[in-house]
Amino acid sequence: MIAVFFMTNFNGTILEKEEQMSFQNRGYAYGDALFETIKVSGGKILFWEDHYFRLMSSMRIMRMEIPMRFTMEYLEDEIRKTLENSGLNTVTSRVKLMVHRNEGGLYTPNVNDVSFVISASKLNEDFYLIKDEFYEVDLYKDFYVSPSLLSTLKTNNKAINVIGSIYAKENGLNNCFLLNTNKKIVEALNGNVFLVKGNIIKTPPLSEGCLKGIMRTQILNLIKDLPELELVEESISPFELQKADELFITNVIAGIQPISKYRKKIFNSAVAKSLVQKLNVKIRLN
Repeated sequence: MIAVFFMTNFNGTILEKEEQMSFQNRGYAYGDALFETIKVSGGKILFWEDHYFRLMSSMRIMRMEIPMRFTMEYLEDEIRKTLENSGLNTVTSRVKLMVHRNEGGLYTPNVNDVSFVISASKLNEDFYLIKDEFYEVDLYKDFYVSPSLLSTLKTNNKAINVIGSIYAKENGLNNCFLLNTNKKIVEALNGNVFLVKGNIIKTPPLSEGCLKGIMRTQILNLIKDLPELELVEESISPFELQKADELFITNVIAGIQPISKYRKKIFNSAVAKSLVQKLNVKIRLN
């Protein structure tokens, strides 16, 4: 049995679970924070370079000061230190790396320097699997995503995802699609969306407001290397969903999640299964 100690890494210092951060933390008070959700498979940090450069780019957009010590090697070492102190260094884990602007000020911060928090929890699957389980989605239309550069960032401002997840649970759904203010499909509540029709795979471009997902990037690169498939980054209307052969959602924890049903349409998952196999091969080779 592996002992798990629920430690948190705050600016390089390992804290016990009971040690709390200030309620004046700007990530809590104003959502002034970014985060990366990272999968670590048996000690191997998956897609770490992509996560790192997305975080650095997002910090610049948020006008956060990037410390000189925030190199790829430094943050990787801090992730590994957190895993080791949590008893998770040899298993598969979900790591959350959050960067928040330091305390001070109201909407206008007093400083632009930052702190980081790293936490980890155990996962069961080492690699990506597609489970043959029923997975139903529908549209969430109470609120809309306003497409902009900010909507592509992984920030703490996730109110629409929280409320949409409650809506899905109340209606017996596994997930929902979010729409933007132009009534186009943006993404799912917890990942990017891909539509398969024949040999064409479509996904919304970032200009529609979707998250610049790490797994989205991996899948785009996989599809580009497959001559039998054509990749298209174009707007997707809700009317296209029921005409698709296949729909699936991507994120770094689940990998690829095929959708079984949208309204009255039942979908297959042949392309999703093929891509998962190729994804796992790529991970083993890298």
